[in-house]
Amino acid sequence: MAAVSEKITATTTAPTADGPVQRVWSRRDGPGSNGSVYERNGSVHTGSLDSADDLLHKMGYQPELVRSRSTLHVAFMSFVLASIPYGLATTLYYPLQGGGPAVVIWGWVLVSLIILCVAASLGEITSVYPTAGGVYYQTFMLAPQKFRRIAAYLCGWAYVVGNITITLAVQFGTTLFFVACVNVFEVEPGVGIWDAKTYQIYLLFVAITLLCGLISTLGNRWLPILDTFAIIWTFVGLLAILITVLAVAKLGRRSGAYVFGGFEPEVTGSGWPAGWSFMVGLLHAAYATSSTGMVISMCEEVQSPATQVPKAMVATICLNLVGGLLFLVPLMFVLPDIQMLVGLASGQPTPTIIKSAVGSSVGAILLLLPLMVLAILCGTACTTASSRCTWAFARDGAIPGSKWWKQVNHKLDVPLNAMYLVLIVQILLGLIYFGSSTAFNAFSGVGVISLTISYASPIAVSVWEGRRQVKQHAKFYLGKFGWFTNCVALAWSCLAVPLFCMPAYIPVTAQTVNYAPVVFVAFTLMSAIWYWVWGRKNYQGPPKEDLSESLGPELPHTEALAAGTAKKDF
Repeated sequence: MAAVSEKITATTTAPTADGPVQRVWSRRDGPGSNGSVYERNGSVHTGSLDSADDLLHKMGYQPELVRSRSTLHVAFMSFVLASIPYGLATTLYYPLQGGGPAVVIWGWVLVSLIILCVAASLGEITSVYPTAGGVYYQTFMLAPQKFRRIAAYLCGWAYVVGNITITLAVQFGTTLFFVACVNVFEVEPGVGIWDAKTYQIYLLFVAITLLCGLISTLGNRWLPILDTFAIIWTFVGLLAILITVLAVAKLGRRSGAYVFGGFEPEVTGSGWPAGWSFMVGLLHAAYATSSTGMVISMCEEVQSPATQVPKAMVATICLNLVGGLLFLVPLMFVLPDIQMLVGLASGQPTPTIIKSAVGSSVGAILLLLPLMVLAILCGTACTTASSRCTWAFARDGAIPGSKWWKQVNHKLDVPLNAMYLVLIVQILLGLIYFGSSTAFNAFSGVGVISLTISYASPIAVSVWEGRRQVKQHAKFYLGKFGWFTNCVALAWSCLAVPLFCMPAYIPVTAQTVNYAPVVFVAFTLMSAIWYWVWGRKNYQGPPKEDLSESLGPELPHTEALAAGTAKKDF
C-alpha cells in the first residue's frame, strides 16, 4: 500500500511597521518525510523547518526571514565573503613589505590552519545556538549569569563594528584596486592614465558601496545564485591567471627556492626585526580570512543551520587555502623587483605584477577582470552579512533607535532599515579618507581586531564553563579535538589583537602610523559608555536566558563516541 502523506499547516504572526502579518507554513508529514519538505507562503522548500524555526520560537524570536539557503549556498556565500583571490590581491602589500615570498606563501598557510581551528570552534557552538545574533547571542548564553549581559553587550558591539568596518575595508580596497587596475594603461612608462584625486576616490567608494547595497537589497532572492556563479567564476579566473602568467612570464621566472624561501626584510625596508616583520605581514592572510564567522549571521535564512553552517564554515576554509595557493604561488614565480612594488603610491602591487608578467595592458586588464567582478560580489556578501548582524543586535534592543533598525521589509525579505544604517555608517566613516590616506589600513585593522575579539568571546566562555553546553547539545561536536581547536583560536586572538595594532614599517610618521587601535578604542569606549548610561538599566539581552529545556535531551557525546562523531561531522 502506498504511504499516505499528511499536510500540516501552521500560521505565525510577524510584526511589521504596518501591523502584524500572518505567514503560513505547511509541512508534509508521512513515512520517510522527516518534515523535510515544507511550504512557506506558497513557496516549496526543503530542510528541517521544525528543528530550525521551532528552536527559534523557543529562543523567543519570530522567524521573519526566508530560509532559502542550503549547505552549498552557505558554503558558497562564506567563500564569497572571503573572496579569494580578491581578498589576497588588495592587501598583498603587507607580506611583501614584511619580507617577501616566504611571508606571502607560508603566512597564508599558517593563518589558514589557525583560522580552521577558529571556524571549527565557532561551528561547534553555532550548532547549539543557530541564530542571526551569532557570537553575541552565543556569548550571552554561555557566560556565567553574573556578567553575561555586559560580556554579550561588548561582544555584540565588537561583532557589529567588525562586520561594518571589514565591509568598509572591502569597499575601500575595491576602490583603490579599481584605480590601480585602470592604471595598467599608461600615458608614459610608470604613469597611469588616471591620477585619481581624493574626492574622486571617495565618490567611487560611495558608488561601489551603494551598488553593493542595491544588489543585496533588491536581489536578495537571487544571491544564492550569484554566490554559486562566484565560485565558478573564481576558479576560472584563477586558472586563467595561473596558466597565463606562468606561460608568458615576460620578465622570466623565479626559482622555487626563492618562491618558497625568499625572506629579505632588510631589502623590503620594514624596519622591524626579521621575526616580527614576518608577523606583521600576517595581516594579509588575517584580513582575507576575517570573514569566517560573519556567515553565522545568516543562520535564520538557512534551512538546517545547526549542521549546515558549521560544515560550510570549515569546508570553506579548506577551499580558501587551496584557492589562495593557486593564486599566490604563480604570482611569486613572476614577481618583479620587490622594492619597486612596496614603493608603489597606489599600495596595490597585484595589477603591476600581472602586467609585468604578461607584458600587455590589455592582457593584464583581462586577467584582472575576474578579480574586479569578485570585488563587487564580495562587497555584496559583506553588506548582506553586516545588515543581518546589525538587525539581530537591534532586535534585542542593544542599538540606539532599535525600533527602527529591527524592522524587516517582508516584500523584499530583508532587514531594510538595518541595511540603510550599515550603508550610511560606511559612507560617513569613509570621510576619514580626506584627512588621512592611511584610512584603509585603519579600516582593515579595526575590522580584523574587532572580529577576532568577537569570535574569541563565545569560545572563551565555553572553555571557562568546561565546554559543558557543546558536550551536551552540539550537533557538530569535535570531541577531545575541541579543546585543541579552542586553545589555538584563543592563542591566536591574544596574538592578533596587539599584532595588528602595529604599523607596517618603522620609523613611524604621522602618515604611516597605524590608526586601527585609535579607532578600535574609540568604538570600545563608545559602547562601554552607552552601556553605562543606558544599557545597564535597559538592556536585558535575548528574550530568554535559559534554553536548557528548549535544547532537548543531551546528545550521546560520550568519550567513546566523541572521535567518531567529530569525524562524521567533518
